[in-house]
Amino acid sequence: MDSVYELTGGGVFATEYARGPWDPNHQHGGAPAALLMRAFEETSPDPTLALTRVTYELIRPVPLGPLSVTAAVTRPGRRVQLLEGTISTPEGTEVVRARALRVRRAPVSVGADLSPNRAAAEAAAGTVKPPAGPSGLVAAPFFSDRVLFPGHGVEVRFLEGGFGEPGPGTAWFRLLVPLVAGERPTPLQRVAAACDFPNGIASELGWDRYVFINPDLTLYLEREPIGEWICLRAGMRVIEGGAGISQAVLYDESGRIGRSLQSLYVAERD
Repeated sequence: MDSVYELTGGGVFATEYARGPWDPNHQHGGAPAALLMRAFEETSPDPTLALTRVTYELIRPVPLGPLSVTAAVTRPGRRVQLLEGTISTPEGTEVVRARALRVRRAPVSVGADLSPNRAAAEAAAGTVKPPAGPSGLVAAPFFSDRVLFPGHGVEVRFLEGGFGEPGPGTAWFRLLVPLVAGERPTPLQRVAAACDFPNGIASELGWDRYVFINPDLTLYLEREPIGEWICLRAGMRVIEGGAGISQAVLYDESGRIGRSLQSLYVAERD
């Protein structure tokens, strides 16, 4: 069965379904983000604690092929837990580092009720439902002759914008193949797989002239997602002589679930 990763005796093997658009030998950031989310979920799960934030540092390009994954609770607690995880090559080179927070769930009755305009806006956004009908592959701008994470590992359905179109973008995402062979992806793994796409679907720059690669990714979750589809309403800001930032508001079929942020390395192509 096709999958993004396969389990091996000492770790995982990244298949061609993990491939990203910048280099045919390297992964898309959403693939290792989802893999580390899986590792965090396996660390002493406590149903009274909810994962609220994950920050990924994409230290080096993540290669296809064999990798090792580690994750552990480094700061236990009844109210707040800190988790840390890494992905490394067989030679021991760390390529991705991540930290996550779990926070105790608490019943509260505040937020949208205090802001009618915001509540109306969120309700309107929540009426955008996942697409129906047969799957349709959307090719990324480069390496269209190869299997890629966007389009083959993950289905992309645009509501606004498109790959290579400048300006804001809105799209629905869902995994087309299992994250790990023989396993059904969890909702948290699905949202992690999607949340690295804002710079790809909402670029202010042309793919033919610029690179805009994110060396980090932060995911904030207001609640756990449900269903197979995750929606991103994304935008990018690039200021001359300054840093680039991409961000997105995240939704599932029931409404808003959180936000993702990326800092960007921006440069003209050689």
